Amino acid sequence: MAAASQITNVEVDRTGEDHLKVRKMKKKIMRKQVRAQHTLMRHEGIECVSHATQSLVIANAGLGNGMSRQQLLKTVEEYGLVEALLMPPNKPYSFVKYGSTEEAKKAFDALNGKELMLGDSGQNVVLYCSFVEKVFWKNAVPTNLPPGLTVIEKVVSPEEERRMLESIDWIGDEDAQKAQKTLKHRKVKHFGYEFRYDNNNIDKDKPLPGGLPEICSLFLEKCLKQGYIKHKPDQLTVNQYEPGQGIPPHIDTHSAFEDEIISLSLGAEIVMDFKHPDGHTVAVLLPRCSLLVMSGESRYLWTHGITPRKYDIIQASELGQKVGTITADVGDLTLNQRKTRTSFTFRKVRRSPCNCIYPSVCDSQKEQQRQVQPLFPHNEMEASELEQEYVHKVYEEIATHFSSTRHSPWPRIVEFLRSLPEGSIVADVGCGNGKYLGINKDLYMIGCDRSKNLVDICGEKNFQAFVGDALSVPVRSGSCDACISIAVIHHFSTAERRLAALRELARLLRPGGTALIYVWAMEQEYKNQKSKYLKEKHSNKDKEEEISSGMAQRLPGDQMPESSSQNSACTDQLLDNSKDKGCGAKPVADCRLPVHTNRTSFHSQDLLVPWHLKGGTKKRGESVETVLFPAGSKESQGPSPVFHRYYHVFCEGELEAVCRSLDGVRVQKSYYDQGNWCVVLEKL
Repeated sequence: MAAASQITNVEVDRTGEDHLKVRKMKKKIMRKQVRAQHTLMRHEGIECVSHATQSLVIANAGLGNGMSRQQLLKTVEEYGLVEALLMPPNKPYSFVKYGSTEEAKKAFDALNGKELMLGDSGQNVVLYCSFVEKVFWKNAVPTNLPPGLTVIEKVVSPEEERRMLESIDWIGDEDAQKAQKTLKHRKVKHFGYEFRYDNNNIDKDKPLPGGLPEICSLFLEKCLKQGYIKHKPDQLTVNQYEPGQGIPPHIDTHSAFEDEIISLSLGAEIVMDFKHPDGHTVAVLLPRCSLLVMSGESRYLWTHGITPRKYDIIQASELGQKVGTITADVGDLTLNQRKTRTSFTFRKVRRSPCNCIYPSVCDSQKEQQRQVQPLFPHNEMEASELEQEYVHKVYEEIATHFSSTRHSPWPRIVEFLRSLPEGSIVADVGCGNGKYLGINKDLYMIGCDRSKNLVDICGEKNFQAFVGDALSVPVRSGSCDACISIAVIHHFSTAERRLAALRELARLLRPGGTALIYVWAMEQEYKNQKSKYLKEKHSNKDKEEEISSGMAQRLPGDQMPESSSQNSACTDQLLDNSKDKGCGAKPVADCRLPVHTNRTSFHSQDLLVPWHLKGGTKKRGESVETVLFPAGSKESQGPSPVFHRYYHVFCEGELEAVCRSLDGVRVQKSYYDQGNWCVVLEKL
């Protein structure tokens, strides 16, 4: 009896211990659930609910922590019909919607606290589930390849791939082993010329013996015949990447190699990341046996690199997918385990300096660019000289070409002019080619501009216009019913001169008269909407840009600030009652004006914007800074000069604040119009 009693006591103790363990486990699961719910709310704004619904969020079952779509789908399908499975990129959670609430509850009970092994990794994770009402996710926007980039699939056969891979001897090659020690993230081998990673260039006078491997000859002949390249490469870099290895984002040195660079992916597929200077990124899937061709903008301006990781996020299905690109479709993403990939990257050594249209990232043109950049003005004389060189003289030179791009009036300016009473006298100060002088035939309009050549164009159109300075307009005070100043004030290089130009507009107005003013905005993305200036990045290359207009077009000869951290600070002080709202710009002594890269966000309020002149027009005076570059399209023959114009782009509230500082006027209204800040003034 005593023995039986002892056994019973032991069983009771064990049962108690088991209950205690269960209670502890349930508490742990609940804590993890709450933490996962807080993470979801913080990251996505999605709130979990206590009652059962058709939809679950499953923590620790996301692409971000190594769960593939295939594995998760197989797991959740055991408990009912899965209507949708959403896996956000790089997140540690996923969403599953079942056909009924009962099926979702069944999955909740079975999966909450369940331990799973992630694929073949050997790593275990514990799943934590919660109910959610609805999951709203933006539809994926199709991604375009960077301009000039092409991916050609199945460019070599499996047999050709095998022979090319076998031709590279990694084990018995001492030079390759030395290179492997130098480059910790991958094996590398060079043919034709050695690429030196200490200075990111090659020694053109020291070719490697043996040239390119013979096995590459037939492949390169095929590339030439198919038109993938124009010149036969004479340099080859072979890289071998193991899973988890990569290469930092970079642009191949301009002075080292010609335009087209081609890279053959052998052994496995990979995702390569491309990034534009404006921050826009494109993930491109390079399939096994595919050829990547980089030319033009994608070769010269975008960085490319491979993120070191063991899995890539790719499309689970190729349906509707544009070749090469990865679209962030949460309903069609999965993980792809990397395998050993070998790339054959072929280049043509450049024998003369690069004269591409991206001098901000071109090592051949760095010195020329420094010569172009004038110092920021610190007094009235320096400001006047800057405007003479980088505004007045430039517009005299580009007048004909500039006028050919100024033919579409902006709708809200037309609306203003048509709202004026019949017979109103209107002055267009900075009228350019006079595109607004004939909008409303019921008005008496006169125009003035600093550029004699632009005023002559107005005369050819039978408009009334004269040469004049916006700081001192030769028109009687109080004689105008209205004035317009479109894309003019931003060409004045100090706050005092911008204020003086606005004061001169007010002087021309009669009491009750109004002035419409447009200036270029620092904020080219406003209220989550990009301006047309940014959106039309890839418009017709043969047309010039329309600065701050709704019909903006591509400028081929643009550049980017060389040092955005310093240049972004290089701006003059605003007036005491005008605060710099969100620009982060402070005055810095003795800094040079940056040269802007077209179709990108601004990094500085004060900058130079290039104008790529068409037609080979020569500059009239040696004082105008120009740099010679090839015309925008590949077919263009001969160089075209690039002129640089000074701009001060206005932050939100800046124009309005300067206007309010004027005596005898009031701001009737202010607004944002496609990349411009706009104000309507009324004379009191």
